[in-house]
Amino acid sequence: MLFITGPLYSGKRTFAQKFNGTKRFEVQELAADAVDLQALAEELAAYDVVTAAEVGGGVVPVEAAQRAAREKAGRLACLLAERADCVVQMFCGLPTVLKGDLPTC
Repeated sequence: MLFITGPLYSGKRTFAQKFNGTKRFEVQELAADAVDLQALAEELAAYDVVTAAEVGGGVVPVEAAQRAAREKAGRLACLLAERADCVVQMFCGLPTVLKGDLPTC
């Protein structure tokens, strides 16, 4: 699995479209309602390409539920990175490989 992460609107989806296989975008949104993050990570690891926005930077939300959702999204990203064959961080449309080698397009 290729896991692509980075800030909102950093080019993750455009970059992901270059690769073949099944894709799942913006999975950080699934974390908030997940009862079992390990099970969710296993389910998502079956896709060929998965993207998630980094949510840990910026202003800390006032509401406890929003802070908890961010925490779960960050933990999910860690679980996905652990399972991924390749991890890419996107920033300003530029990919940086953090783990493994990029698959062929």
